[in-house]
Amino acid sequence: MGDTLRVLIADDHPLFLFAVAHSVNSRPELELVGQARTGREAIATALETNPDLAVLDVEMPDLDGLEVLRAMNRKGLSTRVLFVSGSLDATKSYNLIEAGAAGVLEKDAMPDEIGDALVRISQGETVLAPSVQAALMREVRDRGNRTQTVLSPREAEVLAFLADGLSAPQIAAELHLSPSTIKTHLQRLYERLEVNDRAAAVAEGMRRGLIE
Repeated sequence: MGDTLRVLIADDHPLFLFAVAHSVNSRPELELVGQARTGREAIATALETNPDLAVLDVEMPDLDGLEVLRAMNRKGLSTRVLFVSGSLDATKSYNLIEAGAAGVLEKDAMPDEIGDALVRISQGETVLAPSVQAALMREVRDRGNRTQTVLSPREAEVLAFLADGLSAPQIAAELHLSPSTIKTHLQRLYERLEVNDRAAAVAEGMRRGLIE
């Protein structure tokens, strides 16, 4: 990194965006290089500015913060990301850290705390709010106690197609199988995931790490 740390901030709440921008601008070691209101804007701005650091809201229009981080990773950006959120459950906290978040704070953090956290993550530290640390511990314990779900290769294919938004007839066409056969695979998939519909299957598949 250079003499100053180049920072991108993204949040759909104007007042919070203003407060974080003010905090960044008040620190000589930080330089604000971009602001965004949506997930897609955040990705575009990150690609344009290649920031050292980013402050991302977890919940944003069109793409959430986790999707933005994953897109930045795919594009090869080395930006260290600090997330802020009004509410974080254990699974979401775990997923953020697993995806490479350098820090996670709650939105009641003061702007100066966010500025301090940015400097710390630039030095290689991981900064987590106490509530996030507790949530992560719960999720790690829960995952250790959870029986791993094993899908057949065909069930895994069907789940992947569901995640891509395909209907049962479309999946049948893609796999060159009859609709009745796909219906059977779907029923077995729902039973394994303990759900009753396709949306729940996709959500549960993501929660269990069965969908990339």
